[in-house]
Amino acid sequence: MTTRRNFLSAVSATAASVTVPRFAHAAGARKLVLYANTGRTLMQFDVDVENATLTQRGSVSTPGGIVQYCWPHRNRQYLYAASSSNVAGATDHSVTAYKIDPATGALTQVGESIRLPTRPIHMALDKESRHILVSFNTPSSLRVYRINADFTPGAEVQQAAMDAGIYAHQALATPECRHVVLVARGNEGTPQRAEDPGSLHVWDYKDGVLSNPYKIAPNGGRGYGPRHVDFHPTKPWMYVSVETQNQMHMHRMQGGKPLPEVVYNKTTLLEPNNIRSRQAASTLHVHPNGRVLYGANRSQDRINFNGRPVYKGGENSIVVYALNPQTGEPTEIQHIETQKIHPRTFHIDPGGRLLVAQHNLPVDVREGDGVRQLKAGLSVFRMAPDGRLNFVREYHFEASAGIMWWMGMVAL
Repeated sequence: MTTRRNFLSAVSATAASVTVPRFAHAAGARKLVLYANTGRTLMQFDVDVENATLTQRGSVSTPGGIVQYCWPHRNRQYLYAASSSNVAGATDHSVTAYKIDPATGALTQVGESIRLPTRPIHMALDKESRHILVSFNTPSSLRVYRINADFTPGAEVQQAAMDAGIYAHQALATPECRHVVLVARGNEGTPQRAEDPGSLHVWDYKDGVLSNPYKIAPNGGRGYGPRHVDFHPTKPWMYVSVETQNQMHMHRMQGGKPLPEVVYNKTTLLEPNNIRSRQAASTLHVHPNGRVLYGANRSQDRINFNGRPVYKGGENSIVVYALNPQTGEPTEIQHIETQKIHPRTFHIDPGGRLLVAQHNLPVDVREGDGVRQLKAGLSVFRMAPDGRLNFVREYHFEASAGIMWWMGMVAL
């Protein structure tokens, strides 16, 4: 069925960075591997860039709960996975290291996992891959762990008492690795509960130690629900996806630190005045060439149809912005549907040729007088020279064993 969004995407579509989970630079890469989880299982796929195909080669099961997030070592020989069942009272929260086979991409666990206090919602390595930054949403906090000489995750680096806001969602070191930014989303207000304000928390960073904190909270954090940040690869610009307001913000940086002023504020939605169910901006990534910015839009609310809960409608898409090379201003040039529901995350291959979007769960959708199921899975897009996307194909996965939380690519 052709919708206005499909039509506009079709009209606009034409035939590794230091800031995204930068799983490698493309130069000299011999093999591109994609990893994605369903529950505790971390699957491995060969990526054929020319044909835009994924071929599954193997998998491993994490010793803890469901995979929440992963991040590779800068040497591309190790992958770190944070896991949790995300169940109240559970104690299966952990980080595990895996050796990446340089020829095949197969994963082999190295050493023992380290235990974490609660669910890790996000993790990242600093630029030198000497430390692991782990974000926890409840209670909101950030912890730093050393990486041992044998590449296993090690002891926690003790920090001074910190303000980590409400509902931390991501922590990322700046490109120079002299500062860390923690994104705290807050919580939307309800008829029964007042809004919890959102905020960005910035620290100086050296040898795993956080110091000299300051907070960014436009309007005191009211009406501000940030989710993720990313940095331009060469310019002093930071971009923020604002989940609860469906916005994309840009901050300038000075001395390696983001400034508090929101310089540009753009909607992520194609139809911001036609919101049919809860919309939530998701992750964002700057293209490795620094000329284009991408963000994901999610919706998944359901209504009753003939006694069955079906998708209510909304935008599940990737928004593409051209970046002004002088000012960094993002200008929307495309919205393209991902063909599935709830694109929680996506990743750009380090060569800047493919984008793959990941979708959490199967959702029933109405089709005429009937109902069909859109499965969890991956959608593959080619990237045109100007950054616009062309949908190529999708891959379906059974998610009965657990949610698909994460996917990413590594160039070996």
